[in-house]
Amino acid sequence: MLRFRELRKSFSYAWAGISRVFGEEQNFRIHIFIAVIVIAFALIIQIQIWEFIFLLIIISLILILEIINSILERLLDLIKPRLHTYVKDIKDMTAGIVLIAAVTAILIGILIFFPYLIKALLK
Repeated sequence: MLRFRELRKSFSYAWAGISRVFGEEQNFRIHIFIAVIVIAFALIIQIQIWEFIFLLIIISLILILEIINSILERLLDLIKPRLHTYVKDIKDMTAGIVLIAAVTAILIGILIFFPYLIKALLK
């Protein structure tokens, strides 16, 4: 049987984590801001459903990677508070992961939106 009280607590903890990342991580807020703009634009120009789903997947991926990056940074600071060369390397690498995903998202966005923009300009 489902225990709704435990389920509600789980959602509460998850929301608290997301709120903490949103409050403390500037890059996460930037990604959220861009995601809202992209989703709004996609709804306005009425892209196809499969394109919209693809955008949601890539947006979610970026946000998830940003949270993982924040988690790893905190863990590294907890384990090795002073900046050891390996700690710096790991932080740089995880930031690179987010950057790769963000650049990929930009390219996907261009590929999805470009035909709609060309079509609108040629009208």
